[in-house]
Order: sequence, then structure tokens, then C-alpha cells
Amino acid sequence: MLKPTQQLLDFLDWEIGAFFHFGIRSFFPGHEDWDGKPMPAQAFDPVELNCDQWMEAAKAMGATYAIMTCKHHDGFALWPSKYTEYSVAATPFGGDVVRAFVDACRRAEMKVGLYYSPAQWGEEHAEQTDAEYDEYFISQLSELLTGYGKIDYLWLDGCGSEGKNYDHCRITAEIRRLQPGILIFGDVLREGADIRWIGNEEGAASLDNGCIATQIAFSVNDAGRAAEPRFMPAECDMRLRPSSWFDCKDNEGDLTTPEQLLGNYELSVGRSANLLINAGPNSRGLLHEADVRVMKAFGELWRSVYQHPLPYGKVKQEDGLYVIEHEDYHAGWGYSANVPVMNRVVIREDITHGQRVKRFRLWARLRVCKTDRVLLYEGCTIGHKHIAVLPMLAASRIELEILSNDGEPGILEMTAHCYK
Repeated sequence: MLKPTQQLLDFLDWEIGAFFHFGIRSFFPGHEDWDGKPMPAQAFDPVELNCDQWMEAAKAMGATYAIMTCKHHDGFALWPSKYTEYSVAATPFGGDVVRAFVDACRRAEMKVGLYYSPAQWGEEHAEQTDAEYDEYFISQLSELLTGYGKIDYLWLDGCGSEGKNYDHCRITAEIRRLQPGILIFGDVLREGADIRWIGNEEGAASLDNGCIATQIAFSVNDAGRAAEPRFMPAECDMRLRPSSWFDCKDNEGDLTTPEQLLGNYELSVGRSANLLINAGPNSRGLLHEADVRVMKAFGELWRSVYQHPLPYGKVKQEDGLYVIEHEDYHAGWGYSANVPVMNRVVIREDITHGQRVKRFRLWARLRVCKTDRVLLYEGCTIGHKHIAVLPMLAASRIELEILSNDGEPGILEMTAHCYK
């Protein structure tokens, strides 16, 4: 039985993260990844940079961790790196955006995540050998991992690294040496990663999304590879504005709605993965007001649904089932106006010693004829959290039947909710 580390259990408890794509691209609307168009450093000057505003919006959304693009595929470094001339040091701004971001995270009591694209376009490294590029890679990571205190999460983007021959073992060892306990996202370092990419940029996991990974997605250009089974939770990234990861101007018509984001929450956190929502600050260094409104509204929405369970008792075992009951269930046959109307069931499995449930069913005992039961839902894995989205139904009792499992299943919690 593959077991998670405490760090991986903690990661799943983070649940929602805020992603901030910010950099030289924020000053060149219309540019796209790998288009090779010049973006002079002199254009970078976020005169109103306010990472505290970013954190306020992230907290309102419900995020517990935040990640910023310290170096994207264009190679522009948001800190004054000694290993490139293409950084904030060569701009009118002249400051250190990574420092501003990390400090804001800590003031907001958010976990700190740093994004780094190992690959980049441009001529600067075109003639380098693999070993020389590894030195550049390690040198820049060393700056990020030694200059800003404890870093909780390193997000390594696989895009552009397809087929590249990095010294995976050496780079992983150096990261672990510099930041013991750090979590690493992505398969760039092969066996060195802790968190896997879900395989799309739409914030959605499959219904059968176990934490035991045997196939690991690499990038949008590479479907990934088979791997030895290991406990490796998934993260689902997505854009608040689907047209771009970076700022795409203050166009409210381009925004994902709070209701859509709730669906993404249910398709990610509700399928034992984390949800990472991106917002692109503008060239002034601020989030658009419309983005902030949506982030806040989404936070209010998911809390209203999932932080207020309906009045059923605690989960208990009975005749081989896990059940929750409303107090009127034992009143016998007959109508009861008190029985709740629900359309969501949240199940949490104890995965401390491994993920065990492989298939399950949810049944409901109804409001009047309580001896009869209706099959509501059939699912696969449960893991950290599974959210079953159902039609509206008045149920006096909800029953969880485990159909297939690897070892004794342990259900920590089962709650019912209603989204109207």
C-alpha cells in the first residue's frame, strides 16, 4: 500500500491556490508563448505594483497558497538575477517583484509558491551544451531558493522542455538541499516531483482520479509517460480569463463566472485534487476590479454551499454501510417537512495509510417511504475529498456502499449540502 507523506496530506488540505502570471508579457498584449517577438526589458515598469491587493483577492477567493511566474518562457526574471541581463535590474522599475510577492504572501499568511519555466526562447542560451544550461537552471533556482526564506512550493512548467536532457537527479538534489521540505510540481525532473499536472488547463479532473499515479502528464505538447506507481496528488490549473494566462485587459465578457468556478471546484477539489486559479495582473501591477469581484464572489459562493452542511448526524457504520441520518428518519412512515432537500454529498476518506476505495455507490432513503431506497450515484475513487453532484432530493438518510476497495476503507466524514 503506497502511503502519502505528511507534506502531501497537507498539500491536499490547501485545496485552492491562486496563480499570478505577471512579467514582461504583461506589457505586450497580443504576444503568445514561443512567438519569439521582441519584448524589451525597458517596457517593464509596474508603477502601482501592489501584491497585497493580489493576496486580498486570493484570500477572499478561499486560496491558501499563491504562486507567481518568476521566469516564464520568455526568460525575463522578476528578480535581479546575476545570471541574465534580461531581468528587473535592466528596467525603469528596478525593484524586486519576487521579494514584493513573497512578503505579501507572508503578511497574508499564504503558502509561498514560485513558478519557474526551465525552458525559454531567445538566443542567449542557443549555443550552450546541456551541462551549461543545467548550470544556468540551477544558478537561477539557487537565487530563488536562498534569497527569500522558506519556499513552500516550486512550480516547474514542462512546456518547452519536451525532449530536453536535464540532469534530473542533480537538479532535484540541489532543490532539496536548498529547501528541505519543499513540494515540487511537474514532471520536468521525472522522479523528483511530488505533485502531478492533471493533463489539461481547464480546472477539471476525471471522475476516477486516484492519488496513485501510473501515468504522468508532462505538458500540453506531450501527453506524458508511464511511471512506477507512487502516491502523487494532482493539481488542476485554469485561467480566470480563458483567452490568456497574462493580462488580457479589463474585458468583463472574457471572465469565468463564479458559478462556473464552483463547477471547477467540484471537478477538482471534489475529485481529490487541488484547484489553481490564475489571474493576470495588469501593466500597472494590479488585478482588474472585475477579476477581484469574481474571485470574491466565487469565495462567497463555495463557502455558502460547502461550509454549511445540512442537519444530518455524523457518519457511522451500520450493516456494512457508512450512513448519515436526519433525526426524522426514525419517525417511521409518513411525510416530514423537516427532512432536508440536498443535491451535494461530500465524502472524505482517511488516506493517511493509503487510498483504498476504488468504487462506491450512494443511496438515499426518502422523506415519506423511508423503507425504500434510491440509487443516486456511482463513483470510483474518493481520496482526500469526493463531491457527488446530484439532482435535488429530500433524503432522510444517505448511505455509502463500498463496492471495491484495497484494504479496510476508512471514511472520515460524510456531509450533505444544497446549492440552490
